[in-house]
Amino acid sequence: MSGIASAKRIVVKVGSALLVGQDGADRAWLAGFAADVTRLRARGQQVLVVSSGAVALGRRRLALPKRALTLPEKQAAAAAGQSALMRAWEEALEPAGLAAAQILLTRDDTEVRRRWLNARATVETLLALGVVPVVNENDTVVTEEIRYGDNDRLAARVAQMIGADLLVLLSDVDGLYTADPRIDPSAEHLPRIERLTAKIEAMAGGANTGAGVGTGGMATKIAAARIASAAGCATVITLGNRPSPLQAVEDGARATVIEPSTTPKAAYKAWIAGSLAPAGALVVDDGAAQAVRLGKSLLAAGVRRIEGRFGKGDAVVVRDEAGHEIGRGIVRYEADDAVKICGLKSDAIEAALGYTSGPLVHADDLALAAQAST
Repeated sequence: MSGIASAKRIVVKVGSALLVGQDGADRAWLAGFAADVTRLRARGQQVLVVSSGAVALGRRRLALPKRALTLPEKQAAAAAGQSALMRAWEEALEPAGLAAAQILLTRDDTEVRRRWLNARATVETLLALGVVPVVNENDTVVTEEIRYGDNDRLAARVAQMIGADLLVLLSDVDGLYTADPRIDPSAEHLPRIERLTAKIEAMAGGANTGAGVGTGGMATKIAAARIASAAGCATVITLGNRPSPLQAVEDGARATVIEPSTTPKAAYKAWIAGSLAPAGALVVDDGAAQAVRLGKSLLAAGVRRIEGRFGKGDAVVVRDEAGHEIGRGIVRYEADDAVKICGLKSDAIEAALGYTSGPLVHADDLALAAQAST
C-alpha cells in the first residue's frame, strides 16, 4: 500500500522534466495531474505542490543559450518564468474549481524560526481555505550559498514544516533499485523500505545516480526521504511521466515507499523539547498551568510575568509560580509585546498591540515536560 489514500496532508514534488515540454508547459500532463489533485481534494485530503519549472520556462522566454547558465542568468530566467509556471498551474486547476497560490521560499524560510512560523501560518491558512499552494525556491534572489540546491530537499522541508504525513517524489524511474535498472537487468526493485540505512543510501548514490532531472537524482530523493522520515512523514518515489501518476500508484503501479520513523506530531514536539535553546520564560498562574498540562494553548490571560529577551518564533520555557517547568514552546509574540498583554483576555490583545497572533503559545507548538504529562 502506498499510503496515498489514507494520508491527510500530502506534499507532491513535480520536476521540470514532467512539467515542461518542447513548447512550454506540458498542459496534457498537467491536466492529468490536476485530476489527481481534484480526486484527493474531493476525499477531504489536503495537497501542496512543490513545483520546479520556472528556470526552464524562463530560459525559453528569454532565449538564453544552450549551455550551463551563470547564477545571474538563472535568476533572470526564474524571474521571467515564474509567472508562466503559475499560469500553467492556474489553468490546470481552475476547470476543477481549485485555486492555486504561489509561495516562494528560500532556505531561511524553513530554518529561521520567525520566518518558518510565518511561512507555516500562510500555508495552513491556504490549506484551510481549500487552496492548492504551489511552492518553489525563490531562485530570483537566492545565492549558491543559501539555496536548497534541489526541490526534493525543499519538498521534504516543506513537508516537515506543515506536518505532512506523506511526501510524493515524482521521478523518471518507478522507485529505488538495488542497481541501475538501465544498466543492470538483474537489478531488483525495492517496494518498501522500513528504515533508511547506509546500505540503502549507497544504492541510491551508485545505482540511480542518473535518475531524476534538473539538479536532483535518486541520491537527493533518499536524502529528502531521510528528512521526511525523521519528521514522521512517509515518502513515495514513483514514475511521474504518465497520466494521473498518483492514481496510477493507487491502482498498483510500481513505487518505493519509505516508512517514517515516528509520527509528525511526536517529531515536532521532540524538536521543540530537545533541539531548541530557550530564549526566555513565561511564568503562569495555577489555572493556566493546569490548562497547559491538559493540552490547551497558553493564553495571555494566565501569564503572570515574562523573563528574558525573545523574538516571535523563539523557544521559551513555561513555568508555574513555584518554578516547576511545565513545558517548552514556540512563542508567537516578541518579549516587549508579551509584557504588554500579560493578564489580558484574548479579545483585548488587538486593542493593546494593534494586532493579534492568537495565544502566546499554541498547543500545537508546546511540548510538555515529562512530569507535566504524567
